[in-house]
Amino acid sequence: MGQHLLALAFPEAFREGARNAVVTCLRVQPSEKVTLIADNSTIEIAAALATELEAVGCVWNAFVLEELAPRPVKDMPAPVLADMESSQVSIFAVQVQPNELGSRMQMTDVVNRRHMRHAHMVNITPQVMVEGMRADFNKVDRLSQKVLDKVREATYVRATTPAGTDIRAELNPDYKWFKTSGIISTEKWGNLPGGECFTSPGEVNGRFVVDGVVGDFLCARYGLLQATPLTIEISENRIVSIACENKDLEREFWAYTHTDENSDRVGEFAIGTNIGVKQVIGNILQDEKFPGIHIAFGDPYGNHTGAPWKSTTHIDVVGLGFNIWLGGPNGEEQIMRDGTFLIES
Repeated sequence: MGQHLLALAFPEAFREGARNAVVTCLRVQPSEKVTLIADNSTIEIAAALATELEAVGCVWNAFVLEELAPRPVKDMPAPVLADMESSQVSIFAVQVQPNELGSRMQMTDVVNRRHMRHAHMVNITPQVMVEGMRADFNKVDRLSQKVLDKVREATYVRATTPAGTDIRAELNPDYKWFKTSGIISTEKWGNLPGGECFTSPGEVNGRFVVDGVVGDFLCARYGLLQATPLTIEISENRIVSIACENKDLEREFWAYTHTDENSDRVGEFAIGTNIGVKQVIGNILQDEKFPGIHIAFGDPYGNHTGAPWKSTTHIDVVGLGFNIWLGGPNGEEQIMRDGTFLIES
C-alpha cells in the first residue's frame, strides 16, 4: 500500500532529512516492516520517506489519512492500526488538526504495547526537513546522554531567562528521565527531529515566560511570541494565572489548560538538546528541541515516566536564552549559560 508515493516528485533538499529519519534515527533493516502515516499536506515529505524506505529494501505500507477518514480524525483508522500490529517501525508525518490528540494516543498505545520504534513527525514542514532533520543526530545523542547522566543524579533543576523566567523543579526519584535524541529505540518512541531529555517533575514553582512558542494547534495560530510573550505563574505544579498582551492567545491557552482536571498540571519537564537547531521557527516539533528548557501542561507520559496520573491534553511551552543549574547532594552545577550548553558534545 502507498506505492504511488514513489511516483511523486519531491524537493531534492528533503532527501538528507528523509535518509536521516530512516537510516540514522530509525535504523530500518531490510528484514523489517514499516507503517508510514501521512496526510495530503505532507505528501511530498512522505514521498521522500517512502523513497528511502524503498532504498533500504524493507516491506512498507503507507496511508494518507484523508483517503481513509474525514478530518479531524477522531479515531485512528482501523487499517492503520491493523497494519501497525505487524510492523516493527512506524512513522507519523502529519499536519495535525484540533481534536486529533485522541487518535494519536490510539496510535502510540499500539507503539507502546508492541515496543515499536516510532518516529513522531507531528506538523513536519519543508522548513523542518531542511533544518532540524539535517542535524548530526549522533552528536546530539552524545550530548543528550551527558545531560541525561547529570539530570538523573540531580534532585532539582533551577532556571532563569532574560525575559523573566525563574522556576525551580523538584525532581521525583520515582519518575524516570528519558532522552529522545533522534536515535530511536524500542524503549521510547521519539519525535523527529529529536533532541531532548525529559521527565515528569515532582513539583514546579515559579514563573515561566513563553517568549518562544506554545504547542499543539496554537503554535500554528500564534507563531513566535517574542513580541507578545505569555507569562505563566506556577504554584505546586499547577497554573495559578497567565498574562499576555495578546488576549486571544491568553483566552485560548487558559481554555486549553483547563480542559480536564489535570490539564493545568505540569506533566513534562524537558531540556532541549538539538544543537543543530539555531533558532525557534514557530513549529513546536522543532522548537521544543531548541537548546533550553520547555515544559508541558497535561499528560505526563506516565507509561514511560512513571507518573500515576493522566490528562486528555498536552501542550508544550518554550522559552529562550536559558541559564540552567542542576542541584544535588554536592551543590549546584550550571550546565547552560545564555542558551549555550557548558557540556561538550
